Amino acid sequence: MRYASETSVSVAKSKNEIETVLRRYGADQFVQGWGSDSNGHRAVIGFCAVGRQVRFELPLLEKEANEFWRTPAGRRRRNAADAEKAWEQACRQRWRALALVVKAKLEAVETGITTFEEEFLAHIVIPGKGGETIGKWIVPHIEAAYVHGRVLPLLPGAPK
Repeated sequence: MRYASETSVSVAKSKNEIETVLRRYGADQFVQGWGSDSNGHRAVIGFCAVGRQVRFELPLLEKEANEFWRTPAGRRRRNAADAEKAWEQACRQRWRALALVVKAKLEAVETGITTFEEEFLAHIVIPGKGGETIGKWIVPHIEAAYVHGRVLPLLPGAPK
């Protein structure tokens, strides 16, 4: 079962919560938006904190997706009103999950469990790279390192 799969918290309230949490933890800029491209529909939040720009992309599901038009078992087709309700629930769930992630990361930094850079590394925007995040840039390099490079043991000094 997904986190907040049955939440009644609206998307707007989750967005507002994210903005409020960011302010509380010292962010000095915040943006949100949505759009579509070859990768599908997505919402975006961005903020600046501790001199870093951070961006999260939240994949959004299309209203026409089969999962909203079929019952959970997939045997029966839903009517338009029920499909709309299922889609809205999926949107609420995704925004609650994003709010949880942002809040947990900021609290981990505040508590000293980790640093801002360590916690938000994949989502930090790389200056001079056209808005690309470190995560989008590094993921192909990680795969290449595992395919072509030498993988170190997880524990230093442990046998391979």
